[in-house]
This record gives sequence, C-alpha cells and structure tokens, in this order.
Amino acid sequence: MRAFAELLDRLVYTPQRNAKLRLLTDYFRATADPDRGYALAALTDGLSLRLPVRRTILELMERRFDAELFRMSRDYVGDTAETVALVWPAPPVAEPRSPLPLGEVAEQIRLMDRKQLPEQLENWLDRLDTTERWALLKLLTGALRVGISARLAKTAVAEIGGHSVAEIEEVWHGLDVPYTTLFAWLEGKASQPDAAGAPVFRPPMLAQPIEEADWAALDLADFALEWKWDGIRVQLAAARGEARLYSRTGDDIGMAFPDILVHARFDAVLDGELLVMRDGEVAPFNDLQQRLNRRQVTKRVMADYPAHVRFYDALLIDGEDLRALPFSERRRRLEAWHATIRPALTDLSEQLRVATKTDLDALWSGARAAEIEGLMLKKLTSPYLAGRPKGHWFKWKRAPLTVDCVLMYAQRGSGRRSSYYPDYTFGLWTEAGGRDELVPVGKAYSGYSDAELVELDRWIRGHTTERYGPVRAVEPGLVLEVLFDDVQRSRRHKSGVAMRFPRIARIRWDKPAREADRLEQLTALIKPLA
Repeated sequence: MRAFAELLDRLVYTPQRNAKLRLLTDYFRATADPDRGYALAALTDGLSLRLPVRRTILELMERRFDAELFRMSRDYVGDTAETVALVWPAPPVAEPRSPLPLGEVAEQIRLMDRKQLPEQLENWLDRLDTTERWALLKLLTGALRVGISARLAKTAVAEIGGHSVAEIEEVWHGLDVPYTTLFAWLEGKASQPDAAGAPVFRPPMLAQPIEEADWAALDLADFALEWKWDGIRVQLAAARGEARLYSRTGDDIGMAFPDILVHARFDAVLDGELLVMRDGEVAPFNDLQQRLNRRQVTKRVMADYPAHVRFYDALLIDGEDLRALPFSERRRRLEAWHATIRPALTDLSEQLRVATKTDLDALWSGARAAEIEGLMLKKLTSPYLAGRPKGHWFKWKRAPLTVDCVLMYAQRGSGRRSSYYPDYTFGLWTEAGGRDELVPVGKAYSGYSDAELVELDRWIRGHTTERYGPVRAVEPGLVLEVLFDDVQRSRRHKSGVAMRFPRIARIRWDKPAREADRLEQLTALIKPLA
C-alpha cells in the first residue's frame, strides 16, 4: 500500500497533465505484479468491490470516535476518507507494522464475505499509517478523485512498451484484472493479447467542434451530413453468440438494455446512438435517463421507455475490419448489412442533403425546433480513427439556452477543492402564497475559473444563512448566468423541471437578485406534449 498511497498523494498535488503522466509511468515501471495491475484497475474504474464499505466505515467510527466530533471534522475536511485517516485512533497495543501489499488487499476483498469486512477493515486501518489509511479508504470506496482520467492511466501504461494508447484500448476489454498479460506484452515477455473475434470495445472516433476556420474551408461535396441525435453514443459488439453494449468510454451498459442485446445475433461491431423511441419518434433525453445506470430493468420499465439504437457507422462486419476504409464505403457496407440482417430495435441515421452553406445554416437553425441536438459533418474519405483527429468529423451543436438564476446553496468540494464551496444549486423566482419565492432549478460545478472560485467562496462564506453539514444556504443576493442544453418536466424536483447539462457562463455581480429570471420563463421553453 505504501507505493500506491504515495502515488495517489502526489497525483492530488500535481496539477500538470504531463507531470501526472510521469508519476504514473514511473509507478507502473517500478511496481511488481499484481500490485500495479490492481492500481491500474482502481485508476480506470475496473476494480469492482461490491461490499458495504461506506456503512462499515461509519459504524467503525461510531465505536472509536465521538459522533458529533467526527461530523464536525468531516464538515471541515470535506472528505470522509481523509477525515477517517486523520482521526483514526492508534490501537491500544502498538505492534510492528509489516508491509501490506495492494494486491493482498484487493484479492482478499474480492473473496471476502460482507460479514468479515468490519473486522478485516479495522485490522488494516490499525496496521497502516495516515497516508496509507487514506489510500485504502479511497480504494475501497471507489472514489479516488486524484485528477486523472482512465485514458491518462492507459497512456502511462502504453509508454512502458512504447505503444500508443489506441493499441491498449484495442485489447483492453479482452483483459482481466490484474492485467498480468498486458504488462507481460508491454515488457516484451509475451505476445500482444488477442481480442480478435470477441465482442470487445474498440476505441471510438470522436468529432471536433466546428470552428470559424473549419466553416470557411468547408466544401459540402467532401462531407456526409447527419443529425446529431440527443441520446448517448454507444458501440454494439456481437460475436460468438455473445453481445455487449458499450458507452463511449467503454463501460459495459448492457445490463440496463437486455431488450437490445437479445436481438444482437450477428457478427459485427457497430457505432451508433442509444435512444428511447415511441412510434418512430425520438423521446426526450430525460426518458433515456430512466434506463441508464441500472443494474436490472423490469418489463414495465422496458415497455415505458423502449430502447432503440440508431446506427451510423460500422467498425467490423462478419469478422472483417472496416476501419481503414473511407467513411463512404463503410456507410455503403452498413446499409447493405442492415438491409439483410434487419435487427429489431435498430435503424440507420438519415443522410441529409443540402446544396449550399446557407441551406446548411438554415438546417442547423431549425435543430432546436425539431428537438435534435445539432448536426454532424463527416468527411467522405475519412478512415475510422481512434481519438479526436482534426479535420475528419465535425459536430455542430445547437446554440445553448441561457437563464439568469439566483444562487441558493453551495456545497463543499472534495480532493483539491475540499477547502472551497464549488458546487452550486441555483433557483428562479415564482409566485407562491401571494409572494415571490425562489425554487431550485439546477446544480452546476463548472464554467468558472479558479480565480472566480476564490471570489465565489469568499462571497458564500460572508452571506451564509444556514448550514447543513457540508452545505451552506446563502442570502438571495448573487446572480449566475447559466447555460443549458434543454429543459424537461420532472416530478422529482420541486420546481417541476430538470435542466440538461447546466453550467455557469458568468457571474452577474452587476445584476440585482430581484432582476433574475422567473420559473415561468424556463417552463415556457418546454415543448408541449402532443
């Protein structure tokens, strides 16, 4: 645990990407199997530990520490794992500390019964020092929050053997934790792991936002044009009688969509958009959210929110890798395949036609009225390239909506932001009982600079009216201009609405709170039900 704890600690206090990359690469080179494999799994969300860790931690703290003092300490520190690590009392009888390998912890946890967890966790916490305790609790709760992405961890691993991250991702989903075959290949001790013929995830090709220079150089004859559908990007992979449904980041989400998988009886890897569709019409994104992140779905849920995949590209068909072919040829092969196989609950994204840029601009301008997220432009000669290559695919999202909201609550952050209040709940005015009151309409924790965070934090501390653990209620005196992509009705929220992708555009220090927008202005943007 010592080396892993030091790695996490240094990553937290290292803001630069390249410096984080060096830390990771050095760790993976210097650490032996299986510790480095379990560390890689933890950093890429591949370490699934289904035990009641959080509840167990709190129960242990109740026996060893004053409950009110722990609550106040947690509120001050802003992170449960860090608080426990700092205040965990020394054992009555101090014993010599022997090293605790990360692999030993991970392997014991994977085999452990939940009844054994309290005693084992208590023994580990007694055995470790403060930093190691913090790392252990971060590992067990699955909330590392050290400022790196799964892709950066894979990039560090790739550098061990001088490979690209795309090569790692090509075989990633055919590997098992603790990735001993992967490290053996990277160190030249074994051949490359073979994922051929298995329904594994392939690195996706991503689009660049279209910029002014791209628009100026755009020749419509060189590009295919499609709608940008308002669902989530997925990859449907099927082979050997198995099928998997992956998100854009490679997470297996098939457990929530068995109705899609049951019809995937073919040999292909296809790129598309996961939607909810009724009577041939795409339902709002909020409907799709009712299916996402579920481990199981009932027949009722599947009937109420019918899933559908709209394909727009083919990576492999009948064992043949099509990614080196130009988009125009891949599309032709996809159309021919779909016409033959006709898998249920699927269709193809429409290919649009326009004659001029003026027509294209008009098409984009009508995207919101058509309840479509925007447009995609794909170069006809483009091979399917992993990552976000420039000049091949462009996305042109519809213009975001804006609303001026009043800050209502602020929540303390975690990790690097644990000393600040960076998570904001904001509301709009509406009439209730003959007077105006604020009702919350959304939350956001992005869109502002570090300097603005310091100013916001200072204002929040000076205008707090009540405290609820890590949350502060503030005076209705600060207006935030909020960008969002869409708004839907929601029975889960007091305001009756839910905003999609809210983020802070700017802080309106100049605007009085009473001049902020009203809830009625927001609800007017919701398209009435047919």
